[in-house]
Amino acid sequence: MSVSEAISFVINNFQSGAWPTIVDILITVAPIFLAVILFRIMWDLWVQYIRAKNYMAAERIVLELRLPKDTYKSPLAMETFLNALHNTSDGSKYAQFWQGNVRPYFSLELVSIEGAVKFFLWMEKIRKTNLISALYSQFPEIEVSEREDYAKSVHFDPKVTRIWGGEFVFTKKDHEPYPIKTYVDYGLDKDPKEEYKIDPLTPLLEWLGSVPPNQQAWVQIIIRAHKKARKKGHIFKETDVWEDDIKKLINETMIRNEKTKITGAPTKEGEFPRPPTLSEGEKKSLEALERRLTKHPFDVGIRAVYISPKDEFDTPYVLGGIIGSFKHFSSANLNGFKPNGKVWHGRLDYPWQDFRNYRRNLYSKQALMAYKRRSYFYPPFQRKPIVMNSEELATIYHFPGSVAATPSLERVPSKKAQAPANLPM
Repeated sequence: MSVSEAISFVINNFQSGAWPTIVDILITVAPIFLAVILFRIMWDLWVQYIRAKNYMAAERIVLELRLPKDTYKSPLAMETFLNALHNTSDGSKYAQFWQGNVRPYFSLELVSIEGAVKFFLWMEKIRKTNLISALYSQFPEIEVSEREDYAKSVHFDPKVTRIWGGEFVFTKKDHEPYPIKTYVDYGLDKDPKEEYKIDPLTPLLEWLGSVPPNQQAWVQIIIRAHKKARKKGHIFKETDVWEDDIKKLINETMIRNEKTKITGAPTKEGEFPRPPTLSEGEKKSLEALERRLTKHPFDVGIRAVYISPKDEFDTPYVLGGIIGSFKHFSSANLNGFKPNGKVWHGRLDYPWQDFRNYRRNLYSKQALMAYKRRSYFYPPFQRKPIVMNSEELATIYHFPGSVAATPSLERVPSKKAQAPANLPM
């Protein structure tokens, strides 16, 4: 039935006195629709409640990682460790919707407390043994110790404290799934000599090491294994949008048929396809895209917090240091990081935009609370994550060699060795 026929049907029924019958039908089916709507609302509330209950019941810990004095391993060792954290299991439906189980997630953290730079890992305590085993398998000389959560000791008082909080997203749009400039692009996968190393993490560590007394800077990288989701418009069919977008971009760049993989297009009817002419930059971009598909993908949320006495807060130093340090992972022909202007640190350039600093103080409280809870994939501070593979993650979080000469970066003072077998007792 077309739209015009439907309108005619309603008008004819109204003129013939049948309109009350239609109203009766609507009244009859209305409770069913209301029940469906209420079930949907209550179901979402139940899932949030049971997940929050499970979160409060599970014990979580913070591990401090003290680096050995001499680290000669490339970030590939960290990438291998991160692969051990790739767990796509959400548990059974019963575990998800009755016990509140969620996919395991972790927080990789770089922290400067008055210039003392530390590496931390935040996780559920039940995963401690497996994580430490995977860590020692790649870094046998590292020291791992459980610490009190450093973030719990910080409280926001707008009269004496100033807090800046921000989150980072990709510079490219979602349908342009280019990777960032990784340690492979910097040649660190080849284990070059220390004097030839260019580590993109070093500027961030140096800036963290320059944090003045009575001030703190925290960088948090929350990760969980990325997995397929329900395809849009389907009930059961699943797809990986991230993977689909990469393959689509590769095919478009190479002018390649998605199914036949034939590259190029014929100039005249009957001629063989001619391969596209690619510049050196396009070739490198394609190589990076194809390499991105071969590594384990993670959902990632990146956030930073800076805490300072109100009278000592230096806006150019804070913003220039944090944002500038992330520029070294960017490339014009690939991807990079930028602050998410939609979250917390919106521009408040004029007095009438923030009466008596109400919005600024609200942003500060939310930023601190989100950091403490490590909330990103689930409420109360749920965000849309970016997707990075293990190679990209190892680039922004790894143990630097002596090329990072930050004096306040804590390291194990000496190497450990086993006692000789013939030592007299």
